Amino acid sequence: MYKGGLKIGNLESRYPIIQGGMGVGISLSGLAGAVAAAGGIGIISTAQIGYREEDYDTSPLEANLRAIGKEIQKAKEIANGGIVGVNIMVATQHYADYVKEACRQGADIIISGAGLPVSLPELAGGDAKLAPIVSSAKAAMVICKMWDRKYHRVPDLVVIEGPEAGGHLGFSREELDHYTEESYDTEILKIFDVVKTFEQKYETKIPIAVAGGIYNREKALHYFELGADAIQVATRFVTTEECDAAIEYKNAYINAKKEDIVIVKSPVGMPGRAIKNKFMADCMAGNRPKLTKCHQCIITCKKETIPYCITDALVNAAKGNVDQALLFCGAQAWRAEKIQTVNEVIHEFFPK
Repeated sequence: MYKGGLKIGNLESRYPIIQGGMGVGISLSGLAGAVAAAGGIGIISTAQIGYREEDYDTSPLEANLRAIGKEIQKAKEIANGGIVGVNIMVATQHYADYVKEACRQGADIIISGAGLPVSLPELAGGDAKLAPIVSSAKAAMVICKMWDRKYHRVPDLVVIEGPEAGGHLGFSREELDHYTEESYDTEILKIFDVVKTFEQKYETKIPIAVAGGIYNREKALHYFELGADAIQVATRFVTTEECDAAIEYKNAYINAKKEDIVIVKSPVGMPGRAIKNKFMADCMAGNRPKLTKCHQCIITCKKETIPYCITDALVNAAKGNVDQALLFCGAQAWRAEKIQTVNEVIHEFFPK
């Protein structure tokens, strides 16, 4: 059972809840700042974060790095002393530049997945706490052993992201098809054991947050009883007033039925979870949208062979052009019924 907030070294939130990073443009300063101000930990997604900058099409790296600073500063103003961090995907082109800039701009925590962030400690600076995202005990062991051997340190926080998460997933299609809550609980306990080994070696507490499909207090309590120190929640914060996405994107969640949420093949080679729409139907039928400029997003992308540009599809989602968009979501997004405030969502998980 949870007791109070979440302690990550010298940082402490009022509630043990992290708002998951969502890109492109879904969790920026508005959402992250509001969650931090409400007592959670707000996370900005750096994925193509500069898409609204004037020079984005011509200089995407410069636009993205500039926007990282802008969004962190805006979020901190809103947060009123709360904890604001960033999510940076390992698969991002120029990953090192993103990490260094986020640290330079004063991010409180760097959460990093979509690959193994084995080099994160050598890139990060300042006081930023470092948190890898893992989906298996094997991944947790690889990261902890590497950080131990090479940097003589351990993660400040570990985020376990399960098969019911939204967006890109750290599982094969076969694993997703055969997933059960009971089998993944067993994997979570194995990850706990890995982390405990390094806690003992370094004589320090490494808090663990569990993520993926946590839609209500009942599911949250399940993971706290299992031994988690915190939960990471993303989908619930999409349908909030403060979420940075367009209202059309939020309404897509509210209007979705359970059968509309499907596993899709991303152009960057990972399975993902999204809402079925006209865009996905067209792509699955082999109708390839016209590709424009390369936005230098993911290192695994091959412009010549991809079925569509993932950046264009996600930017369309953020802007509300939902018929031409990839609508990433968690497995429980179909449960959304109304727009709420961030405070209302947090207090559903943690009643006053």
